Amino acid sequence: MKPASATMLVSALRAEFPDLPIHVHTHDTPGMGVASMIAAAEAGADVVDCCVDSMSGLTSQPSMGALLNAFRGTDLDTGLSDARVQRLSTYWEQVRAQYAQFESGMKSGNSEVYQHEMPGGQYTNLKFQAMQNGLVDEWEGVKNAYRLGNQVLGDIVKVTPSSKVVGDLAQFIVQNNLTEKSILEQADKLDFPTSVVEYFQGYLGQPPGGFPEELRRKVLKGKPTVTGRPGAEMSKMNFAIEEGKIADKYGKEAMSDLNVISRALYPAVFDDFYEVRKKYSDLSILPTKAFLRPMETDEKIVLDVGKGMKSEIVFKAVGDRQANGCREVFFELNGLPRVIEVAEEAASDELSMAKEKADPSDEGSVGAPMAGQVIDVTVKPGQDIKAGSPLIVLSAMKMETTVSCPCDGRVAHVAVQTKDNVAIGDLLVIVEST
Repeated sequence: MKPASATMLVSALRAEFPDLPIHVHTHDTPGMGVASMIAAAEAGADVVDCCVDSMSGLTSQPSMGALLNAFRGTDLDTGLSDARVQRLSTYWEQVRAQYAQFESGMKSGNSEVYQHEMPGGQYTNLKFQAMQNGLVDEWEGVKNAYRLGNQVLGDIVKVTPSSKVVGDLAQFIVQNNLTEKSILEQADKLDFPTSVVEYFQGYLGQPPGGFPEELRRKVLKGKPTVTGRPGAEMSKMNFAIEEGKIADKYGKEAMSDLNVISRALYPAVFDDFYEVRKKYSDLSILPTKAFLRPMETDEKIVLDVGKGMKSEIVFKAVGDRQANGCREVFFELNGLPRVIEVAEEAASDELSMAKEKADPSDEGSVGAPMAGQVIDVTVKPGQDIKAGSPLIVLSAMKMETTVSCPCDGRVAHVAVQTKDNVAIGDLLVIVEST
């Protein structure tokens, strides 16, 4: 948000709604956030968002310290203590250092945000997602594709979850080397990310300017649409049934109002979290450094494992990789030597054979449109299938894509199974057309 825009917006809202509380939120990607929040406050905003100094700026919010001192001695003086705010900033400075590996890499403000219009809150997440999807060297291309994707979708309001739609489409554009022209020409043959398909189905609501109908028709391929408020057509949630599902799958100790609401809103995320918890127990008791990075030889950590109970762990060594792909890990637990066998995930990747590639000249040779993991296989060899029917569901860093059948025919071969990792172009299914 630019200062002049903040003044115009807040002044108009205040004139129209004199008693309405106005709360303004922005990020500081171009370095203009402090000036914009001052303008918003002077125009009549009741609350402006900011962040303690050590966590502020760039893709975060504007500096709290700068705003406090800008308002000091004016009618907008907050009365907050600089010293108390600075103590918070000092604490979070130390916490931030622990998570440095997840930073966006930005060293200064960047006004290119006014071209690609990527929300500050999405910038870091999308860059990390692109890196995990093998696009680390294509980041400039992803940013340009974000701008293109936004225009193709109709220049939409970009805020969670609509910003994710644009981000998923941007990566899809880069992975498949698409242009605006090729998107429009090939849309009825492309397997777009699920978020893009659901956007065009109206699952996020109706955009103010409407949908680009030609592209929408090609993307949906006859799928049903929602014309009003999406929530109005949803069936009522039975929380008792949801609670029972959680108890059956994860035990009664997992039952709570918070967990029921969490699983109702984000079932896949909740299940992923609890599957990890079932496998590794409660990882939240680990110190941040030990959770994010390997321990050094003779490094010691102390865990709170219960009320008044602590466990002291000293890491000692890791053995050579065995034929089964496992390593022995040696450590001390409360002074006593211990050893456990741990499967090394990288071993399976190194030992796996290269996957067969799809044949681009054969319509029935269906390849992966993106790198990711197979999360669902919906067909079997010998099955008759219609064009547009789902074959495989892929997932990569929260971006899902359903790969559809390109023609009527019979499934001759399924080359993947659930949890397989695939690269772009890897063979998924062979369909013999009829």
